[in-house]
Amino acid sequence: MERYNVKAISGLGAVMVMLGLCLGTGTAIAANPAFDCGKVAPGSIEEMICRDDGLAALDRALAAVYRSALRKAANEQPPVLRVEQRGWAKGRNDCWKSEDKRSCVDKAYKLRIAELQARYRLVPGKGPVRYACDGDPNHELLATFFQTDPPTLIAERGDQVSLMYLQPSASGSRYQGRNESLWEHQGEARVNWGYGAQEMTCRIER
Repeated sequence: MERYNVKAISGLGAVMVMLGLCLGTGTAIAANPAFDCGKVAPGSIEEMICRDDGLAALDRALAAVYRSALRKAANEQPPVLRVEQRGWAKGRNDCWKSEDKRSCVDKAYKLRIAELQARYRLVPGKGPVRYACDGDPNHELLATFFQTDPPTLIAERGDQVSLMYLQPSASGSRYQGRNESLWEHQGEARVNWGYGAQEMTCRIER
């Protein structure tokens, strides 16, 4: 009768069990985001990120940018950045309602990374560029352009500030914020500032 090495069989069995667990969950061997994949809920957006190398890489990138922004916001009172980041994570998780969940999550990460890089000046910026609007130098708008992905600008008008993202355009450069937009072509910009506001024509001040 053949003799078997019981210890070797036991060790091999343990390896097979562990392999089966990994294959069963799919999260432990697929990707490594900045959060702990061992604590995510089945079927959640976090689980999808744990299974996707590209999304996991975006999560790590955002975590690094967020840490850099936190250093810049160390004296920020109240701690707006931390609160906003929690709100952003909740918004990202709402992507489970989207028909294309992956594209929704991918876009959420890229826009948030670009936003933090621009707001906290973590990447090079050009400007501020000064625009005089509607032929009145007193109606001034300042815009600083940032080399983010996608490109962004931060526009200031009086005590109001708007972050805008570059949009596809057949001509010129068109940026869109929440309720503001700036479409520049050959030194002239058409600006909408606020919901339902009348469009302004603005020119770069030389």
